[in-house]
Amino acid sequence: MWDPASAGLRWSAFIALCVLVVAAYVLYPRVIHGQARVAAQARGGRMGPMTVPVVGAVAQLGNVPVYLNGLGTVTSLNTVTVHTRVDGQLDSVMFKEGQMVHKGDVLAQIDPRPYQVQLMQAEGQLAKDQAALKNAQMDLQRYQALYAQDAVPQQQLATQVATVTQDEGAIESDQAQVDNAKLNLTYSRITSPITGRVGLRLVDPGNIVHASDPSGLVVITERQPIAVLFTIPENSLPPVLQQLHQGRTLPVEAWDSDLKTKLATGTLLTVDNQIDPTTGTIRLKAVFPNGNESLFPDQFVNARLLLDTLKDIVVVPAAAIQRNQQSTFVYVVKPDKTVALQTVDVRLTEGDNAAIDSGLQPGDTVVVEGVDKLQPGTRVAVQLSGPNANGPQRGAPTPGAIAAQSPQGTGRASSPRHDGSHRGDQ
Repeated sequence: MWDPASAGLRWSAFIALCVLVVAAYVLYPRVIHGQARVAAQARGGRMGPMTVPVVGAVAQLGNVPVYLNGLGTVTSLNTVTVHTRVDGQLDSVMFKEGQMVHKGDVLAQIDPRPYQVQLMQAEGQLAKDQAALKNAQMDLQRYQALYAQDAVPQQQLATQVATVTQDEGAIESDQAQVDNAKLNLTYSRITSPITGRVGLRLVDPGNIVHASDPSGLVVITERQPIAVLFTIPENSLPPVLQQLHQGRTLPVEAWDSDLKTKLATGTLLTVDNQIDPTTGTIRLKAVFPNGNESLFPDQFVNARLLLDTLKDIVVVPAAAIQRNQQSTFVYVVKPDKTVALQTVDVRLTEGDNAAIDSGLQPGDTVVVEGVDKLQPGTRVAVQLSGPNANGPQRGAPTPGAIAAQSPQGTGRASSPRHDGSHRGDQ
């Protein structure tokens, strides 16, 4: 039989049990946390803030090169299209396509027989006129003797003198015809005007060639040495001219289109005489020995002009540099393992390194990775990277100078300031 009093009692007991379970669920973590805090205080410790793991690097003194970067095109110092200078049938070709030839090497032979005949004709006419001159000179000697004896009139003597002079002029004309025939005979033997590499043959043996043919026989390009034409902004020109006026030889590096492989190293030859007003750039020419023929005419390259080298300047990884609307800064790890925001003046950024004018000292540890989790005062656990991973911290001697010369990675170019120094914050 259902008893309302006993049923209400059971419901009250069930509700009380639920309340106890909820209270235990809510209060248990607080009790445990409080016990842990009491235990820590009993050990003389104190719960600290959360520690953030970061990767850091040590600032050090080094040498940083100042580069001017520009897009360039490889061009031959001399390119010659070989033409025939006389008309005739092309008898033979003495070169192989792609062959390296030297100045004076025989490239082709044109049928020389017509010019040999012309030479024989000119030499025959010369011999004939030389005999006539000799006879006129002998007659002149007779007339002079007779005139001395008043045996011939003066007019006859003068006529003979003119005849001798006329024959002498004919001899000179004949000699010129002989020389011209010899020259044409020489031109029938085509030689290389420069040292370089020949391209594809443009005319096959057996064809009739003419001096007026527009295509020529073959194209020769000089490839050792070879040049690179590249451009830089007009604002970068003054420091380049300053170095040239001081007599310095400026090195230039040629890199591939991806800025991953250095192809060759040369020197700056000259600067163009005018600025392009449409682009605000000026052209420069550099010369490369190209001993391994890594540069090819009309090849696209990235040219890097070494303008200067900053000596003994504070260098940190470029990844440590942070920027906001107010300043450029880094996070510096203090001795108590907390970080502080430090404003810095970046002189330039070259490759993976940044040169610092002010704000850091050699030996300072800066945060390179994990910056997005930091704010001033955050406690960090630092893992050093780079060549000084186990190196000195602030206050200890720094290692020798380093050079930040590889453009791999960022490929950022350094650009000059208006005050004569250089900044790479492009």
